[in-house]
Amino acid sequence: MTLKVIGAGFGRTGTASLKAALEILGFDKTHHMFEVMADKRQMALWHTIGTQPDAPVDWDAVYDGFPAAVDFPTAAYWRELAAYYPEAKVVLTTRSTDSWWKSASSTIIPIGRAPPAWARAVIPPIRQNAEMTNGTVWHRVFDGRQFDEAHAKRMFEEHNAAVQAELPQERLLVYEVKQGWEPLCAFLGVPVPEQAFPHENDTAEFQKMIRNIKWGFGAFHAVLALAVMAALWAVLA
Repeated sequence: MTLKVIGAGFGRTGTASLKAALEILGFDKTHHMFEVMADKRQMALWHTIGTQPDAPVDWDAVYDGFPAAVDFPTAAYWRELAAYYPEAKVVLTTRSTDSWWKSASSTIIPIGRAPPAWARAVIPPIRQNAEMTNGTVWHRVFDGRQFDEAHAKRMFEEHNAAVQAELPQERLLVYEVKQGWEPLCAFLGVPVPEQAFPHENDTAEFQKMIRNIKWGFGAFHAVLALAVMAALWAVLA
């Protein structure tokens, strides 16, 4: 199986909704950062890509079983993927720059710092996740300056402009998920489904996840502090 659809849009441009829509249309299953986070093999593959940027990549192995791919980290490698899969169509999900920043700056950007620095340094799965996202997204796309609003917005706009400048019009769909089924189905040459277009991954749920991560580590710190105090009391009593 080779990629037939490449999503070039940044995270927080409706990529979760596009994933759900593509799966309804028969592109099952569609690759997303969700798959990387949930699968040890995917995490290992992308960790290698992110931490060994000069090493050759076996894209067929990375996307084995996936007819379509959207979101990061795919979007960060759209040039390589468009060249490697010349028959694949490219969907650039987008939205206004300000609305993208408002969403990204309260969801995908801060979640990387939800675990404390020590956890990102010493707990293997968290460290691997941090190294993967840094290498494939934050350093590669944003030069490690994803918290700098002006810089992040400029990278968003430059990315969208580059995709549109470098790909032929017949191969590219510039798309906002609020447009629904019609432009997407026309571009892919498939019938419009009867069911409503999906809308997934809202900001409130993402922010809840960030709060839960922080709460979990806060509780851990509290328990650890109590254990240390109890040990000291036992020694000094």
